[in-house]
Amino acid sequence: RGEARPLPELPVQYADFVLWQRSWIRGPALDRLLAFWSRQLAGMPALLNVPTDRPRPKFQTFTGASRFLDVPDDLYDRIRTFSRREGVTPFMTMMAAFLTLLHRYTSQSDLPVGSTVANRRLSELEPLIGMVVNPIVIRGDVSGNPSFRDLVQRVKRTALDAYAHQDLPFERIVQALRPDRDPAFNPIFQVMFSFHD
Repeated sequence: RGEARPLPELPVQYADFVLWQRSWIRGPALDRLLAFWSRQLAGMPALLNVPTDRPRPKFQTFTGASRFLDVPDDLYDRIRTFSRREGVTPFMTMMAAFLTLLHRYTSQSDLPVGSTVANRRLSELEPLIGMVVNPIVIRGDVSGNPSFRDLVQRVKRTALDAYAHQDLPFERIVQALRPDRDPAFNPIFQVMFSFHD
C-alpha cells in the first residue's frame, strides 16, 4: 500500500545465519563438536522402551500426542526455590523429575531425551526472524539409585555440556553416528522434553 515498514531493518537475515553456520562448522570446530557428541552418545541404548497401549506401527505415522503439564504457581515457586538452592535452573529440576518418571516406566537407567536450544548464542541473532532451534540430547543417567539432589546435579553437568556443544545441527550428529535405523522410531531419541518458564 506504499506505507513505510513499521519495523527496523534487521542487521542479520536467516540466510546470513545459515552461511555463518556452514562456514564456522568446518575443520577444527566440526571435529571438536563431532568428537564431543560421539563420546557423549557412545553406548547409548538404541530405543527407550516406553510402554505403549498398542503395538507400534512398522512405519512412523507422526500421529503421536503431546502431554502438557501446567504446574500450579505455589508448586512452581517451590521448584524455583529448590533450583536456586541447588544452583540449577528450573529446567534442570523438571528434567530430573521427568527422568525419574521415565525410569519408573522403562526400568532403564540410561535415558536419552531430546530437548531444544534456541541456537541464538550470538547477540546479533536475537532479533533474527526465523526458526533456528536445534535439538540436543540430554542423556539422563539414573544408575545407582541416586538421590533426587544427585540426579539434579547429574542433569546440570550433562545439560551444560550439551549447551556448550549445541552448535552442531542435529542432522549432522545423526549422519556422523550412523545409528541403526528403524522406520518405526526416530534415531538417537524417541522422547522429547520441552519446558516453558
